[in-house]
Amino acid sequence: MRVDGVYLDGIGQYLPDWVSAEDAVADGRYRAEVFEASGLTGTHVSTKLPALDMAVLAARAALERSSVATADVESHIHASVYHQGPEGSYPPGYVLRELGVTGVGSLEIRQGCNGLLAALEIAVGQLTGVAELAVALLTTAQNFETPLIDRWHGFGDSYILADGAAAAVVTTEPGFAEVRSICSGTLPELERWHRGDGPLTPPAGQTVEPVSMAARAAAFTDDEMPLARAVESLSEFDVGIIRRALVDADLNVADLARVITINEDARMTEFTTLGPLGVDLSRSVWDYGRSVGHVGAADLVISLEHLLVTGQVQPGDHLLLVSQGPGWLCSAAVLTLRERPSWLE
Repeated sequence: MRVDGVYLDGIGQYLPDWVSAEDAVADGRYRAEVFEASGLTGTHVSTKLPALDMAVLAARAALERSSVATADVESHIHASVYHQGPEGSYPPGYVLRELGVTGVGSLEIRQGCNGLLAALEIAVGQLTGVAELAVALLTTAQNFETPLIDRWHGFGDSYILADGAAAAVVTTEPGFAEVRSICSGTLPELERWHRGDGPLTPPAGQTVEPVSMAARAAAFTDDEMPLARAVESLSEFDVGIIRRALVDADLNVADLARVITINEDARMTEFTTLGPLGVDLSRSVWDYGRSVGHVGAADLVISLEHLLVTGQVQPGDHLLLVSQGPGWLCSAAVLTLRERPSWLE
């Protein structure tokens, strides 16, 4: 989808205390052979702040860096990956209450690690369509500090799960980055990969089973589709989404200054995304992201902020943002930096 007249005006993030992967190996939480092979060096862990409180902190940072007032927010879209509060509660309402925003429309997106780009796609529709909105606030946050999830291996050996949050202010008035295009799609043939064989009905008892995406994926590749075929299928699908986004932005791969992906083992990123595109790992943000951990849908904004703060991208640079989620979901967006954000001065 080609996009005209939509901009990022402010971004923010929050990361709690850092934990070394080497220390996790020493105390038996992280397998040494995975540590040595993956190149992942650490993650962020919150033992106190819930996901939604981190989302509020990231949102405040994004709003303070933007040219709009908190009262100007007309839409709020929150992307969640894991627990955001008691069953039946409404996470966006909590964030808006803490920010002091009232009377605006809000949505919760449950697309896993693809959630922030999904939220951006919805915001683009709100800002360019019949709603004629001018300001949308996007938030996402995760807290995986629970005995029900093994952050080091529970989602497979390609990731170390991280706690944290990110936010973005999207506007129709020119901001520091212009959204050139955004495309998304679903590959339902891989849906069971993340679902496993569990029942679709509500839990029958009081016992809550630990979440193991790695076990679900193993069952899928054992029973339904070999791993090599599954990875090849998702790679072809993802690259198709990316190429659509580039065409809609009137750009080629060679025009990209950087490719921002989720934080994972470089081998997975190179095999599924960078390799098929002909992009060298040095044009990604992996060298930074490997120390951050996989903060669900927040990875892209956290890496974008890092590139801006460290001066690795400049006005005129084109950036490709790519994320995936269970389903199988993939989204890709192309941004062009218009100016150096004022909050960097």
